[in-house]
Amino acid sequence: MTTNLSRQITSGPTNTILTNANVWSPDGEWIYYDVRSDAAGSNFDGNRIERVHVETGKVETVYQSSRSACVGVVTACPKSDRVVFIHGPHDPTPEWNYNAWHRRGVIARADLSKQITNVDARDITPPFTVGALRGGSHVHTFSPDGQWIAFTYEDHVLAELGNEGPHERNTRQIGVSIPVELLSMKSLRVNPNHRRNHDGNFFSVLVSFTHDEPLPGSDEIFRACEDAWIGRQGYLRSDGSRQHRAIAFQGEVVAADGEHFCEVFVLDLPDDLTRVGRGPLEGTPTTRPRPPRGVVQRRLTFTSERKFPGIQGPRHWLRSTPDGERIAFLMRDDAGIVQLWTVSPRSGDTTQLTHNANDIASAFTWSNDGKWIAHAMDTSVCVTDSSTGKTFRVTPPGAAAGAPRPEACVFSPDGTRIAYVASVADESATGNAFTRNQIFVCTLGTHTSAD
Repeated sequence: MTTNLSRQITSGPTNTILTNANVWSPDGEWIYYDVRSDAAGSNFDGNRIERVHVETGKVETVYQSSRSACVGVVTACPKSDRVVFIHGPHDPTPEWNYNAWHRRGVIARADLSKQITNVDARDITPPFTVGALRGGSHVHTFSPDGQWIAFTYEDHVLAELGNEGPHERNTRQIGVSIPVELLSMKSLRVNPNHRRNHDGNFFSVLVSFTHDEPLPGSDEIFRACEDAWIGRQGYLRSDGSRQHRAIAFQGEVVAADGEHFCEVFVLDLPDDLTRVGRGPLEGTPTTRPRPPRGVVQRRLTFTSERKFPGIQGPRHWLRSTPDGERIAFLMRDDAGIVQLWTVSPRSGDTTQLTHNANDIASAFTWSNDGKWIAHAMDTSVCVTDSSTGKTFRVTPPGAAAGAPRPEACVFSPDGTRIAYVASVADESATGNAFTRNQIFVCTLGTHTSAD
């Protein structure tokens, strides 16, 4: 069997970083990315959001930051030419530099107007503003209908109090932002009594329930992370009704023996996220913001008795089939090999999908028809048949130095192409060899077996 060769589409002087999903424009013509100084993107020091035209290789700057602010982790709206990404603080200081609780989400239009609007408002001075955050948001993704935005979050107010004392701890959370116009508001305005406070255009709430000291062996979690929207229209409940909006995420539990690991959880969201639940949506000076009334958090996987319990493998985000019937994640089999598994958001029934001899080596995405999962394995870009679990190579195996990087392997909207990043050799002005991360695209034709 044969396959089309992969094609390098960027060749710039910086390392390109793809987010783990939603990097393609809705029409499939452009790929969005950020730039950083190091290959893995560990240094969040880029100042541009760019896009590259897949066919011509033309590169355009979508947004250029100013005043020493850094930007990155860009994802595209599936319904319109907008992108959302992290924006670090303007004029950073030692007291307010870039970190997990000093960042915000912003939206830019893809018409190259270079203008941004804030997603989340920030208010870090009590009394806090309902609908504003008190910290930083991260990895923003539009809901499949292009209206709501999910994100992860950490809290400045609690981080400043430290890890000692009679207050709740700052732990990672899942949040959701809703456009203010859907709530008949013009904008979310906050008190400007702190220079780091700012208004926003979305009403933001936290939706995950966490505990500072989860009860061992319980379903309580210490932190919530690596989330994904479930289905294009949610999923069908056991009674045949539809849960219209839901999020899958990794929740850190504590086993009966005290071991910490992550399991698959789901958040069923109500249509109205403005109603007060178990506590103030905005939190208090010593407690976290509380989820709205009607949010239901459920644990789907129970793996403490397995030889290798919990979610395993490279850092990855849970991903759902387009119909919402299955949620994919990575876990080791009894031989210690990282495999793809799926779980039902309804029943929690878990199935091992792949039985490969090599580890799944990257984050992954589903094709638009739910038939394939794209990922890296054994120095190749691969696709796994979601019905049989058989894995095929899309690109030939090669040297580890030029293998697909683990951060992203992203299907195009029409399911015919996969975008990924790999290191390529270059020559500096002095002739010394070095490598940079560049974006590649491979087109699906027929595939060779990965066996």
